Amino acid sequence: LNEPAIPPVESTIADTFPVAIEATAKCPRYLGRVIKNVDLSRTTPDYMRERLERAGLRSIDAAVDVTNYVLLELGQPLHAFDLDRLAGGIVVRECEPGEVLTLLDSTEQTLQPGTLVIADQTKPLALAGIMGGADSGVSESTTNLFLESAFFTPELMAGRARSSYGLHTDASHRYERGIDFQLQRDAMERATQLFIDAVGGEAGPVTEVVSDADLPVNEAVLLRETQIKKLLGISVDRVEVERILEGLGFWVVGHEQGWLCTAPSWRFDMGLEVDLIEELARIIGFDAIPAQPIKASLIPVGVPETRRALRMAKNDLVARGYFEAVTFSFVAPEVQAHFDPELSPIPLKNPISADLAVMRTSLIPSLLKAIAHNASRQQSRVRLFETGLKFIPGKGDAEQIPMLALAVSGLRDTEGWSTEKAAADFFDVKGTVEGLLANLGDRLTFEASVFPGLHDGQSAAISVDGKPVGRIGAVHPSVRKAMGLPANTVVAEVLQSVVTDVAMPAYDDISKYPETRRDLALVADKDIASAEVLSTIRTAAGPLLTKLDLFDVYEGTGLAEGRKSLAIGLTFQDQSRTLDESEVSSAIDQVLDSLREKLGIELRS
Repeated sequence: LNEPAIPPVESTIADTFPVAIEATAKCPRYLGRVIKNVDLSRTTPDYMRERLERAGLRSIDAAVDVTNYVLLELGQPLHAFDLDRLAGGIVVRECEPGEVLTLLDSTEQTLQPGTLVIADQTKPLALAGIMGGADSGVSESTTNLFLESAFFTPELMAGRARSSYGLHTDASHRYERGIDFQLQRDAMERATQLFIDAVGGEAGPVTEVVSDADLPVNEAVLLRETQIKKLLGISVDRVEVERILEGLGFWVVGHEQGWLCTAPSWRFDMGLEVDLIEELARIIGFDAIPAQPIKASLIPVGVPETRRALRMAKNDLVARGYFEAVTFSFVAPEVQAHFDPELSPIPLKNPISADLAVMRTSLIPSLLKAIAHNASRQQSRVRLFETGLKFIPGKGDAEQIPMLALAVSGLRDTEGWSTEKAAADFFDVKGTVEGLLANLGDRLTFEASVFPGLHDGQSAAISVDGKPVGRIGAVHPSVRKAMGLPANTVVAEVLQSVVTDVAMPAYDDISKYPETRRDLALVADKDIASAEVLSTIRTAAGPLLTKLDLFDVYEGTGLAEGRKSLAIGLTFQDQSRTLDESEVSSAIDQVLDSLREKLGIELRS
């Protein structure tokens, strides 16, 4: 690399302009220089204009071209102010409430709290590290310049231009990713000389303000010789290691295990031992590293029979016609508020966009966004599932809970000659959840409940052993309208642990004796849940009951207002003998007595 020679430019005038830094954490170093008697009516030198154009930049005027040229040549953003339009001195500070700044692109920006600005004693002049202001910009009539060269802390600049002001400039692009914190003086000297060569002028001394405590510090990293062999699979001679790293600008000191390596100021991506090993591999050449089979000692790990892989549950859902969705872990705050209004979701410091500004407290909003996307593209049947984390805010770190969510809309079945064109509903999703958790048997229950964002009367809490593990329901009409969802959109969400923790399989002999079935038509209050009726029957029928089916529910003509008829099939069987009529009748009588006493249910006449 042939770097340009950058000798210091001798001061020919004594003029300076005061500089003060109030926000040293965001701007640890700021340099300024006065250049007087420039002639900006001169055209940019041909060599500079041609090089800028070949680099993809349009030549504008000498002042802009020189700063762009140094930016591309050294990587240091610069900015030139019209000195005669500045008042009192430069102050690097955070903006004051309600301050307004008109930028070079003629847009007027109301400054957001925490924004770092370059100001004089009366007004803000520029968005630090982003764009200059129109009121202090240079023009063809400018004769005196104030040239700045600064270092802004990358972590505190990241995302500011885009998230707060919708801007993305060459300067912000570089400051967000980090620049050499020792480069500012060289860039200042280089730009000064180019200005004098291109437009003439007289330079004053450089004014530099530095907060050493806030500047980055590159700590020494231990590079172990054994790790090079372990990670690259080859041995590298010690002399070669030192030659490569010193050639890249590292300060290398021998150590009993290898070397202590301190990265140069321009290598802010070096912080770990593996970073140094990657540099060795890059310079040696990946093609020079021989391919070798990976060898490792395999240690089998026992897997309990009561745990099934999440992949198996996913395969089950795919077999049921669902497609797996993968969405962002962050959503729009207003969408999240539909389903968990009592929670204050964790905001992102640097969101990609306003629609992805907070961490999700549920997987449902992300899936519904995917449902809306598909529905707006004329998909008549959408079945999606997703596995992932939800993030519940707490006093300390957020609680990260693995969840599985389902979302269904459109037709129940794919269109065909053998299927009815019926819409999917609550019971389709409930059936999917029951099938997914079939191993839990009677431990799985659904209880009517009310949840934010879900339709009253069409939502339920999912419980295992009486403990809530999820929710299911049709999306509320107001939420459907807000999100552009189809009318029959149903969702469910359960803990992943419930899906992966299964009951221990137990074998039962298949009875060789016949089974006996009895069907009951029962009349009950409309408010009594079917699950409660089935539970009561199962308890009263005793051990001979092997199967219980609710196969019909009727309301209407022939029944009193507020009553419903339930048709239930009971199957009895024994492993050792054929049941006689009296045993089955006795069990049925016990069931009817229990239903009458506990729930006020009678046989339908």
